[in-house]
Amino acid sequence: MNNYYPVALVASLVAVIVVLALIVMRRRRSDIDNLLRAIGVDSMRDILLPDGMGGQIHLQHVLLTAKGLVVLDIKTVKGMVFAGDRMDEWTVIGGAQRFSIPNPQPALYNRVAALKALARDVPVAGHVLFFPDADFSKGRPADVIFPDELQAHYGKPEKAELERLAEAFCPHWERVQEASEPAGRATNSV
Repeated sequence: MNNYYPVALVASLVAVIVVLALIVMRRRRSDIDNLLRAIGVDSMRDILLPDGMGGQIHLQHVLLTAKGLVVLDIKTVKGMVFAGDRMDEWTVIGGAQRFSIPNPQPALYNRVAALKALARDVPVAGHVLFFPDADFSKGRPADVIFPDELQAHYGKPEKAELERLAEAFCPHWERVQEASEPAGRATNSV
């Protein structure tokens, strides 16, 4: 019977870690949702758009804002990020971990181009959103943005201005919505 205590202890610890991880993920998801509501008039998540070459391209988040349409790629890494506009891979060092991620900028540029092709005559911007857990103290690439900067740049204007801009952008936004489909349907996307 004593042999079961260590197994039970390990199983309990694993269960606690899983529950804590789920709580953190839910809180992060809530933070993202609150941020997107604070800046977006409307939004779409995990969609596929035509890529202009007969295929489709995946977009994590697309927002209709007072300044036009915004493509957001969200990265949730913790630690020092060594990155540059021309680097193929970015290195993340956090605690005892060290790993690389592909430079997200080329894919972001493709997403922005696909959206621009659909939303003609509307400004389209793209950003790679990192949270404050990521430290770019050695240099930050051009399209990387943090939540507070995103909110400051794309904050919602007063109601009258917001209604005027929404009316101007609405036909273009509707065209994007009509061309999009949920990402779960396709298998080969960027």
